[in-house]
Amino acid sequence: MLPERTLPTPAEQLSRNLALASVSALILLCLAWELWLAPTGSGTLALKVLPLLPAPLGLWRYRMYTYRWVALAIWLYVLEGLVRATSEGGLGQWLALGEVVLSVIAFTACTAQIRQRLAAAKQA
Repeated sequence: MLPERTLPTPAEQLSRNLALASVSALILLCLAWELWLAPTGSGTLALKVLPLLPAPLGLWRYRMYTYRWVALAIWLYVLEGLVRATSEGGLGQWLALGEVVLSVIAFTACTAQIRQRLAAAKQA
């Protein structure tokens, strides 16, 4: 028999909404940065958003697997943002800092979701 589906707690909803908003904002920031705001080269760096494109759907659906891989992969964006924040100037530096902030928020929200869900499963 399948377990009864439970509704997410308010804390789970909050962490999901934060993760979803920050990952979506990160996708938009990276695209705008590389295509319009401060492009470097021919805009091929915009391809860095490809790994994040399937994430919003999985986050929206509370897929634990998505939260786990996003929490791991997001560190690549933190590292890129830190490198570019220290090596670029002007608008590019501010965009890189924005990338770092959004990535840290996404990581924090994803890990909160994972911890909440694991704690709930342990109680059940």
